[in-house]
Amino acid sequence: MPTVVPRAGADLDEVVETVRRVCDDVRDRGVAAIVEASRRYDGVHQTDIAVPPEAMSSALERLDPDVRRGLEESIGRLRRTCEAELESDVATEVVPGGTVRRRIVPMGRVGLYVPGGLAPLVSSVVMTAVPAQVAGVPSIAVASSPQREHDGLPHPTILAACALLGLTEVYAVGGAQAVAMFAWGAGPCRPVDLVAGPGNRYVVAAKRLLKGRIGIDSEAGPTEIAILADAGADPAGVAADLISQAEHGETSASVLVTDSESLAERVGVELDRQVAATKHRERITAALTGAQSAIVLVDDVEQGLAVVDAYAPEHLEIHAAEAGRLAMRVRNAGAIFVGPHAPVSLGDYCAGSNHVLPTGACACHSSGLTVRSFTKTVQVVEWSEAALRASRDAVVALAEAEDLPAHGAAIRTRVDGAS
Repeated sequence: MPTVVPRAGADLDEVVETVRRVCDDVRDRGVAAIVEASRRYDGVHQTDIAVPPEAMSSALERLDPDVRRGLEESIGRLRRTCEAELESDVATEVVPGGTVRRRIVPMGRVGLYVPGGLAPLVSSVVMTAVPAQVAGVPSIAVASSPQREHDGLPHPTILAACALLGLTEVYAVGGAQAVAMFAWGAGPCRPVDLVAGPGNRYVVAAKRLLKGRIGIDSEAGPTEIAILADAGADPAGVAADLISQAEHGETSASVLVTDSESLAERVGVELDRQVAATKHRERITAALTGAQSAIVLVDDVEQGLAVVDAYAPEHLEIHAAEAGRLAMRVRNAGAIFVGPHAPVSLGDYCAGSNHVLPTGACACHSSGLTVRSFTKTVQVVEWSEAALRASRDAVVALAEAEDLPAHGAAIRTRVDGAS
């Protein structure tokens, strides 16, 4: 069933060798390699990769007041949901005198990647930085592509968002070279523990190559939306939401699953009407007519639910009777938007949810970015002598069963020697 609607290929194999060379060059030559890559790929001649503090404060001063209010609202709403996600240490007394504590520890340093190519995704600053800050990460660095039209700096709206969030370590570095900089360190940028944030296929390929050297949030591919709708859905709203995701790029996937031929026809009419009036109609049209986008007719909503669950979309909207009940039955989706008043674009900016989500059916096994993404657990084991004595026989028996007698000896030396 997942192959009923094919996905756009990420084509990582086509770029992986180029990305490998870039990453190796950054490892070996640091800033010099980054400067050369920026000139080659971004058309920018840099003298320094670090964004000066005054550039960020100036960008915030010049930020449109409405955009600032929108960012502040987005930050506040996401911070509230992130704070609700915070986990506490848990201590369990396994036996009298024997305790295992699970400590929640924030990562020491993370690198956040913010796309700035096709569109300056300022919302990605919010979506990556807020959960990292709430998690308690003490050192956060941001990288975004240098822009020729902005004197080799990242887009000013991205810089303004960094300033608004109190992020002071920002680099004008994009693409694979940014991920390599985070992994190996270069110039003023020290290596990080984790790289998070969406990016193009060069960024994804670099994450794949450097995973292990660094932790990564995911290998995010082209964005996707699936909409499960019945005959009562509003065709104009459904079409608008399919278009909103297609706007991201030509490989974006927009899929409607419905049991209503009438709705499918009316959505088709709305797509023609609305696409003609959009600013980015060329790339939207390419996405909607690509193999990864489709209208799928099913026998009933129950079958439609099985289809979308197997498809495991990044974003799932449900426009059907008892949408809330249906949403609770979905196992595989990055985020679910219930009913006609919860479009994906709300989640992109101001729902308080996070829009950095698993793509390419990875929702079957992965989650979106959360506070937990920026923490790890450390187990602390405390055992008294009496508790160790009580555990002696079980440990020795299991050690012998695995033919690891030295493991058992480590127990017997303590317990039998003291008896």
